[in-house]
Amino acid sequence: MAENEEPILKRVYYEGCPGCELDQWSDNNRGMPCRFFIHVWFITLCAALPISSLFPFLYFMMRDLHVAKRVEDIGFYAGFVGSSFMLGRALTSVFWGIIADRYGRKPVIVIGLIALVIFNTLFGLSTSYWMAIVTRFLLGSLNGLLGPIKAYAVEIAGTEYQAVGISLVSTAWGMGLVVGPSIGGLLAQPADKFPNLFSKDSLFGRFPYFLPCLFISLFSAVILSTCPWLPETLHKHHQSKPAIMIAEGLEGSFHGTEVKIDLEGLEGSDGDSNENLFMNWPLMSSVIVYCVFSLHDMAYTEIFPLWAESGRAYGGLGLSSQDVGEVLAISGFSLLTFQLFAYPPMEKLVGHVNLCRVAALLALPLIAAYPFIAKLSGLELTIIVNCASLVKNVLSVSIITGLFILQNNAVEQHQRGAANGISMTGQSIFKAIAPAAAGAIFSWAQKHRNSSFLPGNHMVFFILNLVEFVGLVMTFKPFLAYSTQRRR
Repeated sequence: MAENEEPILKRVYYEGCPGCELDQWSDNNRGMPCRFFIHVWFITLCAALPISSLFPFLYFMMRDLHVAKRVEDIGFYAGFVGSSFMLGRALTSVFWGIIADRYGRKPVIVIGLIALVIFNTLFGLSTSYWMAIVTRFLLGSLNGLLGPIKAYAVEIAGTEYQAVGISLVSTAWGMGLVVGPSIGGLLAQPADKFPNLFSKDSLFGRFPYFLPCLFISLFSAVILSTCPWLPETLHKHHQSKPAIMIAEGLEGSFHGTEVKIDLEGLEGSDGDSNENLFMNWPLMSSVIVYCVFSLHDMAYTEIFPLWAESGRAYGGLGLSSQDVGEVLAISGFSLLTFQLFAYPPMEKLVGHVNLCRVAALLALPLIAAYPFIAKLSGLELTIIVNCASLVKNVLSVSIITGLFILQNNAVEQHQRGAANGISMTGQSIFKAIAPAAAGAIFSWAQKHRNSSFLPGNHMVFFILNLVEFVGLVMTFKPFLAYSTQRRR
């Protein structure tokens, strides 16, 4: 070896460490880990499906539970059911993040899927308003999936595929938030929609909102059954000794001998594990922006079905839950095509931050046009509603994908679980506020349809736009700080 050549350190693998075993497998199997990515995609989809699957039928569920005295009050009560899930998740997200950092991503994923199967099923069997709220609250409290799965998607892949992993999570998440409502809209009240298959006296006739919940729970149970084959990514080095500690030159060992180096503390050490994440401004700024956009997205998710299903006299579209489900199904499948084929080249061309800004800017005139859609009818209404829903969801998932990447690049691996827990807590607080606030505003707007300033639904969509505009402003410096480097 030439005198000016510097030795290169080999990666260190620790015996008994699941993270090292995965790293060793990755080093020996170059290329995209498609099998693991598919698993991550389906787990994320399971986590997202129940969040908004209830919104297409929530209006009718509140009506059937006889909790509202007037039609205008249905949106008010519906908002609290929508908020209960996010309230539960806000109270436990940091806890699940810490558990994921200490004991591994896999146990938290398994517990989250089990809770999803149980409590989502029970929600479909709700016979009272309070049963609906409690089951949704418990579903949110015990479902700590999203934070660990975001960290998992980054850790399961090499540096060159991290953007793909995060993109898959945001794609599955965005699809779940769109396909979930489509499932709820298409399968709710099956005895009314499919009388030849379901009688009024059957289980699905007596519990008209059970079928969509059961469908999602069974799908999640199938994914849960595959989790034993899911590898753990967390590194655990505190009790093990490194199996390989060798430094060698480009052409061979230095003077014909192997140089033994104690690399403990360099690979997978706790390092700055005690660093206060709340002092990490690149992380916290991206989390705050994420929370603002999450507030907007959740409020939109609540308002769109309420607006679409409310009568023409109230400024709505007069659609059925099945009609809304079909609109959201079209948006969901189109969203998958966009995220797989259009988002990656666009992100490479302009960067994920600029793409967030462009998406937020384009969403403003789109949302402002929604109240005028109610003036349309027939085929023209169908085409415009589907196009508007599709474009809105594409813009939303573009924003969320970029912010996912920013958050995971702001911290090292050993802090990603806690960092994503903080993100999920903040996001969940804002998403808990969003349905209740959106329902109350929607109910108020329906009572003030003849106001001289922003009458009826014009006020609803104006407030949505105001939140989107605040999020857009916050994506610029000096508020948003970020690094262009990807971290492992």
